[in-house]
Amino acid sequence: MMDRDTALNLLNSNVKNKNLRKHCLACEAVLAALANRFGEDEQAWRLAGLLHDLDYDQTADAPDVHGLPAAKMLEEQGLDSGIVHAVLAHADKAPRESRLDKALWCVDPLTGLIVAAALIRPEKKLAAIDAQFVLNRMKEKSFARGANRDQIKACEVELDLPLEDLVAIGVTAMQTISDDLGL
Repeated sequence: MMDRDTALNLLNSNVKNKNLRKHCLACEAVLAALANRFGEDEQAWRLAGLLHDLDYDQTADAPDVHGLPAAKMLEEQGLDSGIVHAVLAHADKAPRESRLDKALWCVDPLTGLIVAAALIRPEKKLAAIDAQFVLNRMKEKSFARGANRDQIKACEVELDLPLEDLVAIGVTAMQTISDDLGL
C-alpha cells in the first residue's frame, strides 16, 4: 500500500489549489477517525480521503468526468481497488457499495461545512466551534450553500451513524489537524 509521504507528493503535484489540498487533508483526518470508529483499515481510509480529489484541477470545468482520471492515476500507482472504487463512488461514477464508499460520500461536503462554521466565528479557529454549532448552522439554508446537506445526512442510512455523531467525529478530527488546515 502507498505510504502517506508518497500520497502527499502525488496530491501536491496534481492539486495546486491550497484550499483544495486542505480539504483533502480534512477528509483524510475525518475518514481516519471513522475507520477507527468502525474498526476499518485506517491507512486505506486515510488514502481515500487524501486522494479523492486528485483530478480536480483537470476536471474542474468538466464535472461529468471528475473521478475518472483520479481513479486511473490511482490504479497506475497500484492502489487497492477498494480505494479506487471509493474515489469513483464519491464522484457518482460508481455505486456506493462499501462502508468506505459511503463514508467518503458523506464526509466530502461535511468538511466544507465545518470549515465554513469555523470561519464565521471571530476567532476563525476550529477550536472555537463544536458539533452543536455546526449542526445549528447546517439548519440555515443560506449558510454554506455548497455543502450538500442531504449528502451529509445520508450517514444515518448509509452508515447507520447518527448525524450528530458524524458531525462530532468530523469536528474533533479536524481540530486535531487545525495547524495543517490554518484554522
